[in-house]
Amino acid sequence: MALHAARSNDTIADIVIAGAGIGGLTAALALHARGITTTILEAAVELRPLGVGINIQPAAVAELTALGLGDAMAATGIPTREHRYVDHTGVTLWTEPRGIAAGYPCPQYSIHRGELQTLLLNAVRERLGAHAIRTGVRLHDLRQTRGGVRVHAHDRVRGTDVMFEAAALVGADGLHSVVRSCLHPERGALHGAGVVMWRGLTELDGFLDGHTMILANDERATRLVAYPISAQHSARGKALLNWVLLARTGTPGPVGSAGWDVPGLLADILPHVADWELGWLDVRDVFERSAQILRYPMIDREPLDRWGQGRVTLLGDAAHLMYPIGANGASQAILDAVALAAELSRGGDVPAALERYENDRRPATTAIILANRQMDHAERATSTRPADDKAAELATITAEYRAVVEQRRPTS
Repeated sequence: MALHAARSNDTIADIVIAGAGIGGLTAALALHARGITTTILEAAVELRPLGVGINIQPAAVAELTALGLGDAMAATGIPTREHRYVDHTGVTLWTEPRGIAAGYPCPQYSIHRGELQTLLLNAVRERLGAHAIRTGVRLHDLRQTRGGVRVHAHDRVRGTDVMFEAAALVGADGLHSVVRSCLHPERGALHGAGVVMWRGLTELDGFLDGHTMILANDERATRLVAYPISAQHSARGKALLNWVLLARTGTPGPVGSAGWDVPGLLADILPHVADWELGWLDVRDVFERSAQILRYPMIDREPLDRWGQGRVTLLGDAAHLMYPIGANGASQAILDAVALAAELSRGGDVPAALERYENDRRPATTAIILANRQMDHAERATSTRPADDKAAELATITAEYRAVVEQRRPTS
């Protein structure tokens, strides 16, 4: 379905997508499935399977399955069956079924972020052709015209400036989105929770039943989240454990973006778990045997009252950066992508289609940003409660969170 982009002396596409992350690649696949051509601009010269584990919630898994990726996900990730809340001595406080065990038609997958990105990347190259992704091309400006959008970028490989023209531009370029900066130069401030996250991957001989995620908290509200993420490791009788340790190190408020690329240090982690004894998991051994430790502040941004303008819109973290509490960031990007494709495929006026897309997705993701903050605060507050009270409180917290997340689902 042609969207009739204006003519250009460089490259013409129906849609230009900035960013070849999970949201951008899913958008390209969803648009292609509806007959809309795309060009993806990715600033990285080489796309490699970077990152650690993430969760894809059942609603997003359903959309990826509809795009023909269900078998590939099943061969890669772990279908999580249970969330198990424990204290720092290993005592189970409360459990919650997940995915198919909770009655959903699709699993919740725990999966390596880089492997999911590679899975999507291979599908884009196979279906759209290798020419659909331009790596090493960094967007630096955009100009809306009467009939389209002119995207100005620099090709780092060739050392030349290039221009792309399309009917619309989608900013799926993540945390440091250039498209968002062009649209909202005054709304770039990051909000920190006053929490540092250390993340890593450790291979173990096994982990519980192989399909369980643990959420452990001590009385200081230090939190460990851990879960296996690799079907290949499971087939060999092993578990590739993704772990995240979260600890309060400051107060909530604005944060800068400097110093994020420094590695995490084992010496900074171990004091937070000095008195932890889970029994069935040696957390210090897990940290010590991790090949790499990453360190990040836990951040989000204040929700926007609008994402885009005219023929330009946002998607994923560029639109709605959220705390990782609730494990919804990647899933919401996937749901964005499918909703965007659905609205653009209806034809007619492109700005109107993008406005419908935002009106569908923005209220839902704004609610999740706020719900993630509330759930983080509420779960931390339970850390000082008597053990007998924690189960009921955790059940209430998660039920209230599900009510927010699941109140609206996109129509494919």
